[in-house]
Amino acid sequence: MTKKKLTTNRAEMILSAIIDSYIEDGTPIGSKKLASNEGFNLSSATIRNVMSDLEELGFIASPHTSSGRIPTPKGYRFFIDSLLQLEPLEKDEYTSIENTVSTLMPSNKDLALNVSSTLSTITNLAGIVTVPRKKNNILKEIDFIPLSDQRILAIIVINQKEVENKILQMKRDYTRDELQQSANYLNQNYSGMSLEFIKEDLLNQLKETSDLAKTLMNNIIDIADDVLTTDDNDDYFVTGESHLMDHDELSDIKRLKALFNAFSEKQELLHILDKSLTTSNIQIFIGEESGYKIFDNCTLITAPYTNEEGSIGVLGVIGPTRMAYQRVIPIVDVTAKLLSKSLKS
Repeated sequence: MTKKKLTTNRAEMILSAIIDSYIEDGTPIGSKKLASNEGFNLSSATIRNVMSDLEELGFIASPHTSSGRIPTPKGYRFFIDSLLQLEPLEKDEYTSIENTVSTLMPSNKDLALNVSSTLSTITNLAGIVTVPRKKNNILKEIDFIPLSDQRILAIIVINQKEVENKILQMKRDYTRDELQQSANYLNQNYSGMSLEFIKEDLLNQLKETSDLAKTLMNNIIDIADDVLTTDDNDDYFVTGESHLMDHDELSDIKRLKALFNAFSEKQELLHILDKSLTTSNIQIFIGEESGYKIFDNCTLITAPYTNEEGSIGVLGVIGPTRMAYQRVIPIVDVTAKLLSKSLKS
């Protein structure tokens, strides 16, 4: 038996109308409603026949609660790849994104959080942004300040201009002189070197150090160990999860709980985002295309962002498969391009 193919303009027009209508109001649509469309000059019977073909092809389906039809992930995929007409951003949306990505942030995590929040606010979906990955975090300067209760404030400047503050919980109190001595040693011997190299070299130095100097070296390693460790490569921010509760498709409490758990546990989502990191274009994962059942009722729209080194992170949105693709895709695309431009300047 020969498989049917979606080749006629009539079928494409009807599929597009079904998806547009469903995205707008979330109601299954029947042939009578489509026949009343002023752009159609087709009878209900003709439309029914075409809808039957579309259903046989797997582009639309009939929910058990209604005689109307709704698009399937396969229908959305054809619509996005072949029929979708993207809309330009509103001026205020563009300005909001531009202001967010150009504002100097104290750390990469702050930048990722702000961009994620802006995406969520503009799209009314959940925004997601990975923390920029650095192939080599280069130490410029480091300083330590004693705090109470065996804590230390570490101030580290990496990659010339990125300032990170970390509060370290130590096993004992350190004097101001001990901290100054450790900071001086690191700045004098390792400024301009990668954090990864510094950690490795400190351990090698300890092996070769005389007993007299081992106390100082142990202090330096003890203090510097946490601050020289960056976990940005496995970090991302999801904001606006509450927006997902506004969509009927995702409003089931058990489904939402499982989805929020996936955000927290990170493994599945990181795997999807890693796929996007290796591409240069917008990636759209509709329903089961993500490869994870937890996202079967969701669409993830992602795009990589870059600096002079290449792709260093991914940003995007997560929402129901029923979303305004014509509006959301350009928002993700423009955000990635503006963020990349800002990181290169």
